[in-house]
Amino acid sequence: MPRKRKLLAQLSALQSNSSFPPLDPLENLKPTLDGDSSPKSSKYFAIEKKNASRLEADFFNQPCISLAKSFLGQILVRKLPDGRELWGRIVETEAYLGGEDEASHSKGGKQTQRNAAMFMKPGTLYVYQIYGIYFCVNVSSQGEGAAVLLRSLEPLQGLEAMRELRSTSRKGPTKALKDWQLCNGPSKLCQAFGIDKAFDQRDLTQDAAIWMVPGHDLSGEQDVVATTRIGVGNRGEWAQKPLRFYLRGNKFVSVVDKKMEREMAAMEHFSCS
Repeated sequence: MPRKRKLLAQLSALQSNSSFPPLDPLENLKPTLDGDSSPKSSKYFAIEKKNASRLEADFFNQPCISLAKSFLGQILVRKLPDGRELWGRIVETEAYLGGEDEASHSKGGKQTQRNAAMFMKPGTLYVYQIYGIYFCVNVSSQGEGAAVLLRSLEPLQGLEAMRELRSTSRKGPTKALKDWQLCNGPSKLCQAFGIDKAFDQRDLTQDAAIWMVPGHDLSGEQDVVATTRIGVGNRGEWAQKPLRFYLRGNKFVSVVDKKMEREMAAMEHFSCS
């Protein structure tokens, strides 16, 4: 069968001279993996790409009061060990100005092992414990010993994980928390985001487990309420200084100052009349 042998020889020559690589029948069935061996199609992959927009050092390098206001509307992101991400919009903060501030942990300019993070570069986390149980998280700013307390978040993503983390911190059988109850207070925020003393002195601009990204539709100055801080009633004149800031009308704020909001509304009405 010389003709058949001739055709096979021509076909063999054509395949050997072709620029196309040999086909692997299993190629299309192989999953495409990224660096941590998770599928590119994972629901977390699209979110992971957003991390490039994290807030950088120049954002945190502001005076304390300015930073406390600038935080409003920005988004805190926490990546859990299992890969899940928690996102929350910052809606309430408090400024602690350092040495002269009688309510600050660094009053008098005293630096200790506990408050060392307050004296580190802007963007450093300062985490401390209260009542021997709960944690609060702050971010250092410009100014010796100055830092901003993160008081409340509006949960955006990972709410069920936040409920899990909050439930492990609560004793006995409890009702499921509503969305607005998850992060409406500094200790609740830390529980919901799994933040403890291990996060003290971490750098928000570099850490792989916690960072901030820019928020959208940031509020104007007219939407920010400036009022007194919580829990500093025995600090003389410093208890009356308007160093707590929150987004007016946001239901995720821990404590609303109705008197101040009425005064703001009256001023706005007067200026428009």
